[in-house]
Amino acid sequence: MSERDDEEREFDIKWADGAEHKEPSARARMLAARWKENPPGPVPFRADPEHVGRGRRSSWVSTVVVLGCVAAVIVLLGYINYRTPY
Repeated sequence: MSERDDEEREFDIKWADGAEHKEPSARARMLAARWKENPPGPVPFRADPEHVGRGRRSSWVSTVVVLGCVAAVIVLLGYINYRTPY
């Protein structure tokens, strides 16, 4: 491609970006048609959490579980190295 082609392409992009009217996307047209007959109801900005305080472990329990797993891996690796002859 020559340098002139690059300039023409850039001109086309600038021309397209400067257009006064842009056609809406297919999804925007679909939603506009659907909402024209049946507008959506009000929706809160952020929904209330349904499961507050249920099913969550406290942070210290998670810490104990992680440290226990790390200790088990260290013991297992030490046992494997102890049993392996040099």
